Amino acid sequence: MKLYYAPGACSMADHIALHEAGLTFTHERVDLKTGKTEHGKDFTEINPKGYVPALELDGGELLTENVAILEWIGQQAPQLVAEGPLGRTRTLEKLAFVTSELHKNFAAFFGGASDDQKQKAADQLTKRFGQIAETIQGPFLFGDRFTVADAYLFVVSTWTDHFDLELPAKLQDFRQQVAQRPAVRKAMEHEGLLEKS
Repeated sequence: MKLYYAPGACSMADHIALHEAGLTFTHERVDLKTGKTEHGKDFTEINPKGYVPALELDGGELLTENVAILEWIGQQAPQLVAEGPLGRTRTLEKLAFVTSELHKNFAAFFGGASDDQKQKAADQLTKRFGQIAETIQGPFLFGDRFTVADAYLFVVSTWTDHFDLELPAKLQDFRQQVAQRPAVRKAMEHEGLLEKS
């Protein structure tokens, strides 16, 4: 199994979750500006969409889209999904919120948006980060149980550092908790975002 990633991009959530799940995988960096993998391949030949993440399974199938990959990892490692009869559904609910209400609103900052568009996105992000912060039930979204949704929320929350956006105190605490997890540190080291300890 191989994960195609770009350092610090949303693919880091999958990188974290794969380590949390204890799954064996390799990883290959993608330069999104050149569209080449670290081994010189044209990434669009692997994933025609041209963006990360992409997870190549052992049987050769390719999974794309963060929510789908994280959901698949949760199937392989049920400990990374919320507990209870609605656990999987609640986890998907959080993943959907992170991708559609948080991740999507960063597009204004990553692309060539106007200052007005960036301000609207910032206002929306402030509102949505506030909403998800209010749902945190302990150190993580679902209490003491770390899930694939926590991995995604953590990664998206780190993007605020690059754009001078403020996180609610509850989310700052969440980030500090998640950042200490061995799987998170390992993924960040692999992506060159943290010095090896």
